[in-house]
Amino acid sequence: MKLDNVIRILFIESSVEDAELLINVLRNGGIAVRPARATTPDEIKACLDEIVPDLVLMNPTVPGIDPVAVMRQLDASGRDLALIAVVESLHDDATADLITSGLRGVALRKRPDQVLAVVQREFESLSTRRAVRRLETSLRETERRCDALLDSSRDAIAYVHEGMHVRVNQAYLEAFGFAEFDDILGLPILDLIAGTHADEFKNTLRGLSKGEKVPPPMELLARRDDGSTFKAMVDFAHATFEGESCLQIVFRQQTVDAALVAQLQRDPVTGLFNRARTLEHIDEAVAAAATGRAGQAVILLEPDNWKDIVANTGIGNADHLLAALAAKVNESIDEDDIAGVVGDHTLGLILSSRGDLEHAALTERLRTTIAETIFDAGSRSLTVTVTIGGTLLAEKNANTETVLDQASNALRAAQNQGGNRVELHDPSAREKADAEREQYWLDLVREALAQDGLRLYHQQIISLQDAAGEYYEILVRMRGPKGDVLPSYFFPVAERNGLLPAIDRWVLGHAIDALAHRENDGLTTTYFVKMTLQSLEDPDLLPWLVRRLQTANLRRSKLVIEMPESKVLTSLRPTQEFVAGWRKAGGGFAIEQFGSGLNSFQLLTHVEADFLKIDRSFMTDLPQHPENQKKIAEICKEGHASGKQTVAEWVEDAVSTSLLFACGVDFIQGNFLQEPAKVLAEEYMPV
Repeated sequence: MKLDNVIRILFIESSVEDAELLINVLRNGGIAVRPARATTPDEIKACLDEIVPDLVLMNPTVPGIDPVAVMRQLDASGRDLALIAVVESLHDDATADLITSGLRGVALRKRPDQVLAVVQREFESLSTRRAVRRLETSLRETERRCDALLDSSRDAIAYVHEGMHVRVNQAYLEAFGFAEFDDILGLPILDLIAGTHADEFKNTLRGLSKGEKVPPPMELLARRDDGSTFKAMVDFAHATFEGESCLQIVFRQQTVDAALVAQLQRDPVTGLFNRARTLEHIDEAVAAAATGRAGQAVILLEPDNWKDIVANTGIGNADHLLAALAAKVNESIDEDDIAGVVGDHTLGLILSSRGDLEHAALTERLRTTIAETIFDAGSRSLTVTVTIGGTLLAEKNANTETVLDQASNALRAAQNQGGNRVELHDPSAREKADAEREQYWLDLVREALAQDGLRLYHQQIISLQDAAGEYYEILVRMRGPKGDVLPSYFFPVAERNGLLPAIDRWVLGHAIDALAHRENDGLTTTYFVKMTLQSLEDPDLLPWLVRRLQTANLRRSKLVIEMPESKVLTSLRPTQEFVAGWRKAGGGFAIEQFGSGLNSFQLLTHVEADFLKIDRSFMTDLPQHPENQKKIAEICKEGHASGKQTVAEWVEDAVSTSLLFACGVDFIQGNFLQEPAKVLAEEYMPV
């Protein structure tokens, strides 16, 4: 599931707190939620019309709510909704009754991981159903257009079901000498094939009916109604006619030599299938995998250091070398395997059904065979190594784009490890790879903390109300092998291993030093710095922060600590205590993702905040969503009434900026205005 999707969820809960806890579970799992809450049938109806939810999470014990009546109400709305019951415990009879009545899932409130899994599963299922409906509509439209074009085609086309004609075009009638469709309706197609080719044609039809892959074009002798014959090239394809599976069979009368047609499908340098034909073969293999054929694989092969080889041997000799390499590949695979070209110097292989170990053995044998071969390139003789990447085909990844991406990623991964190796994508190896990746990032984080390998970035926050001074959000990056790394890569690992407090202290300490440095330069600056929940639970953090502020002796500048609304809500008491002490020491506090909860302003009665950073989901395509503009204006109005200033993040266009100004937003921030930039190291050295 795409984690950046906003899922509209209707919560049928008697308690706002219980609904908020569920929202936090989903948001902590990386799901953006647009929530609404209802406790009566009338409120449910209003929410169905207003937010048009994707999912409904229902507590079956809400007073006055009959789960069966709710399901009938959802059905009556005519919308495709997934209803999930959130229960304290499972009872066989009650659960069975709910599922029988139309419930799609049951989640245990005390198991957040299971709640998250059920919501993800049902939203993926809903998205799939919607996609299928769109595809069916598109298919019907395509079939309608194809049917309209059928009679204008110059090729003789027939639709055949169980060996009988069910639809033909005018060109087909003319080719076989029939006057009208009634003359051919129900006629076996075998009656139109000359006896010398009848058995071959019959065997092909039998194989296709069993789900075998579509054969290449067949050259045969066709027989007209008057007994005369003509040579034809016949193409087969699976199709549907009036909702029934059938075969589309195209007879092309031979006006071009079959050998020439075959030659046009070949790459002139290597003699293998050209790119277009190779991709067709991959499409066919993927289609076969989708219907249950197992054990196929798609492989990409590239010679290592190809640019250097071309530079040393010349383009002409490089072509000879590539041709020799292709010939070696072609003779090293089996007859049922297919080799072709997919790039300038990239070969593609479609391997027929084998076991996983057999695929690994074949590709490794191919690599070593090439490495041990001496190739001639003009007057020079040289050896070449190759890198091989590929993916095993199965029903789950039966999508051409996915397969090519997986094979390409495997190829690049092998090349990044030095080349001259084989890398096959295998889903069963994911757990091992995840563990290795986890350890890799953990080592990098520990090294960064030990050797001052973190970096401060800042992004300007622009005042729309002419506020004095400069405002920035402080961001952290980690120095990596290939440049600075975004926190989305290393924060999850740091969180799982308890290292977030150490990162927070590094960022907070260096941000205070940078403020002191800027103030010495005569600048008045406000820094917004994120703090994690793990740090909030550290009792020594606040005293340490107060000491750092006192040492810095800031007179005009200010440090504002920010935390997401969902985290504040789930740790209300420790947040309340921390914020009270922090603001007393002269610091500021901001609530991020504000407005994403069911009753965000109720939170402000418990936690005092100086700034409200409006949830970024409201900024997506803001000009096209008047309801979001209205919500932002309400947040600004209510925030200003209680003495809060508002900040809009992720502002990405000038039109949104104008709208936010009209809504009363105090500050805006986003890459459209300024991308994050490095804070120079000397700026956050202690002064």
